Amino acid sequence: MHFNCDMGESFGSWNMGNDAAVMPYIDMANIACGFHASDPVIMARTVALAVQHNVTIGAHPSYPDLQGFGRRDMQLSAEELTQGMLYQMGALQAICHAQGTRISYVKPHGALYNRKAIDHQVLDSVMTAIAAFDSALPLMMIAGVRQQEAQQLADKHGIKLLFEAFCDRAYNDDGTLVSRSQPGAVHHDVERVIQQIKEISLEQRVTTISGQQRPLLADSICLHGDSEHLLSSIKELRRMLQA
Repeated sequence: MHFNCDMGESFGSWNMGNDAAVMPYIDMANIACGFHASDPVIMARTVALAVQHNVTIGAHPSYPDLQGFGRRDMQLSAEELTQGMLYQMGALQAICHAQGTRISYVKPHGALYNRKAIDHQVLDSVMTAIAAFDSALPLMMIAGVRQQEAQQLADKHGIKLLFEAFCDRAYNDDGTLVSRSQPGAVHHDVERVIQQIKEISLEQRVTTISGQQRPLLADSICLHGDSEHLLSSIKELRRMLQA
């Protein structure tokens, strides 16, 4: 099981997360591409940090929503979405190329990530962009939500999928994430986070917000770099997965 974490989400003088402290403990860095956060300098610094710690780099594109941090749903045409994806992946790939590295996967951010899990047309546009950019790049999807449909569409586009689970987010009974606008959507208690990681990684299941047990098979677990509890728990999480 690998840890992935959203990274490079600062912007100019505004700071988000604690990338330098977190990067040594993760396996995969989802680097913001400028539409919901980040800028060219932040992107370059984050890529350099990932290279320093031998962390795999993924593109983290989003809707064009700096003010809303990419968490507001937007109605874009297929062309707008596809070209926006290409624009963001291309920007990050150029910065990676300048530092002797490359993008290895794609994980959309925020509202776009959630929308593609339930909207066939949005998912098709995202996959169209990835296939056109580099069909060898896997697309990261939420585990347990319409996986068969997603796999069939990925096969059509000739791309691979990675499925991830979340250790600090509450799950609905249908496998989707509880909206951040709802109480209890984010786990702030360290013990609760560790328990959810144990369930996902060792038992292939998750306890939903209603207390139900739902099967969950994942390739990676997402940590959120802006979570207040992350630094206090990440060493224990890393030790637990390596045991």
